[in-house]
Amino acid sequence: MTSDFSLHTLDRKLKVLIVCFTITLSIGFYTGINFVNFTTQGTPTGIEENYLGNEADMEAEVMKFKKSEHEMLNILHTHFLSLSVIFFLLALLVYGCTCPEKLKWALMIEPLISVFLTFGGIYMLWSGIDWMVYVIILSGSLMTLSYTLSILIIWRSLLKKS
Repeated sequence: MTSDFSLHTLDRKLKVLIVCFTITLSIGFYTGINFVNFTTQGTPTGIEENYLGNEADMEAEVMKFKKSEHEMLNILHTHFLSLSVIFFLLALLVYGCTCPEKLKWALMIEPLISVFLTFGGIYMLWSGIDWMVYVIILSGSLMTLSYTLSILIIWRSLLKKS
């Protein structure tokens, strides 16, 4: 997967633009991850309660109700669209990085698969397939790991001398 496009050979102004973009994007991405941890506590039970409710638990500190179909379609729609664009843009940047080809390929494709599995899994969980909570946790974790590695590799390539 060799190309003429290389981040380390870009003009300084473009490098600064990409760094500013990835910093701003990362603030938004990690704020979203923080929100997920806040609403689910990062546990299978927390994820289930967030989408399926906890109204049967009379001891719950915060009462949660099962998401409506409207809420689910809104969540799925916005996340599929926004995350696919985010990971497509990152894949283009990763494509221009200097790193092992297998790692590059994995970082370009894996996050898109994880978006599908995470949010498809959320819909399936909401539809009654309880074990999907584990797919959601695994794919969401892989998505976050891929995002982080992509950003670090992009920054490393931008800092590399031409």
